[in-house]
Amino acid sequence: MEFIFDIEWIAGITEIYLLSVINILVVYSVVYSTSASYQYPILLKNITWLSILALVFALSLTLSNPLTGCIIFNNLLIIDSFGIIIKSIILLATICILVSSINYNRAENQNFIEYLILVILSCTGMIILVSSYDLIILYLAIEFQSFCLYVMASLKRTSEFSTEAGLKYFILGAFSSGLILFGCSLIYGFTGTTNFQQLFQIFSVSVFLEPSITFFYCENAIVAGIIFILVGLLFKLSAVPFHIWAPDVYEGSPTSITAFFAFVPKISILALFVRLLCYVSYVFFLPWQHIIVISSIGSMLVGTLGAIYQIKIKRLLAYSAIGHVGYMLVGLSCGSVQGISATFFYVSVYMLMTLSIFIILLSLINSKNDNKIKFLNDLSGIANSNKLLAISFSVLLFSMSGVPPLVGFFSKMFIFVSAINSGMFFLAIFGILTNVIACFYYIRLIKIMCFEMPNSSLTYKMDREKSIILGIITIFLSTFFFWPSSLIISLHNAVLLLCL
Repeated sequence: MEFIFDIEWIAGITEIYLLSVINILVVYSVVYSTSASYQYPILLKNITWLSILALVFALSLTLSNPLTGCIIFNNLLIIDSFGIIIKSIILLATICILVSSINYNRAENQNFIEYLILVILSCTGMIILVSSYDLIILYLAIEFQSFCLYVMASLKRTSEFSTEAGLKYFILGAFSSGLILFGCSLIYGFTGTTNFQQLFQIFSVSVFLEPSITFFYCENAIVAGIIFILVGLLFKLSAVPFHIWAPDVYEGSPTSITAFFAFVPKISILALFVRLLCYVSYVFFLPWQHIIVISSIGSMLVGTLGAIYQIKIKRLLAYSAIGHVGYMLVGLSCGSVQGISATFFYVSVYMLMTLSIFIILLSLINSKNDNKIKFLNDLSGIANSNKLLAISFSVLLFSMSGVPPLVGFFSKMFIFVSAINSGMFFLAIFGILTNVIACFYYIRLIKIMCFEMPNSSLTYKMDREKSIILGIITIFLSTFFFWPSSLIISLHNAVLLLCL
């Protein structure tokens, strides 16, 4: 028994380490920032680098974890190769965001140590969510990360837009969490268990049972519970028709927090999608598939048409994110190993492109009022003042629009090929058509940057950390055609082991 307990602590070392680090950082920041002998120092930069160092250690612990394929803590968490890859992506994305936002927070006078604590707390909740193997821990992990995101959205106390964004996010998020909890209660009420493995066994055996009236009602109640959980997760992904909150939250939150909202929570939710699909409800895949297909079509349509009419950068990125979620759902709707691995390759590429765009936005500033840029026209003439920055931004936008031979083309190609191989021709054709339309507003940004009169009030402050991250990502996006990444093979093998 003691041996099993030791194995559990080793397998869950990443989660335990992050929870311990959070406590240490809270005590350290409170003691020193309120100390009169140290003249009440501002510890923002100090805590930021400590947080980055802690996340780097967490990433190394995740990658070097010797125990994979084991279920720990009374069947609440599972440690496998799929979870390790997704956790690594989440930690790496969080590290890059914290590195990119150091000078931004200082320039905006956002000396909130709470921001850093909340980011690590939210990241910990996402890591637990990725490893969840029970409906109870699933709900608790979702609430753990969601409460942190609600506070982060309204962290800029002097801004009415930030307060409004946090309030909208909290109200609608509480509604979606209620749907998830109601779905979990339905499944537990008609099965008597919340464990993923036991649920899969019950659902698999029920397929071979002789149908009866009692079985008919139980099956319908279970399907209803699964649909409630699915709807709640679609809200967290900001997929249509549960996307209303996304543009307001993107616009109202500080840019560094918007960068975190844009893709990091989506990674953990999509991983949870796959866990539920493969471990729990694959025998009920048809109800899942119908809802996911409808949401995918709506997301691609609303995201594409909504972005065309936007004049503010953050709202355009919000509608663009909704459209990209639609493409991700195309791969999930296939229900195949090829489709799921294509989805997570798309997520990885989308993470890199979105991170680079927000790095550029964090570096641009309007010198007239010393504020960050808000409108598309504020980008005019960047090519005249900084050609390298304009080239990097153009490469990113071409990649997001799916222009070959950039990596964005291959991510979309893998999605559409998996849809075609699954016989979903209409979904693939619709996705290609909406992607062609989406090229309009990406190319419009390039036209504003390169061919319109320069904005004399626009300056840029690109520090060394942002330059290194942006350069590495731009080179990767440009040279993927000549240097195929091993990420595709790693994701395919992890998903294959997950679905066996």
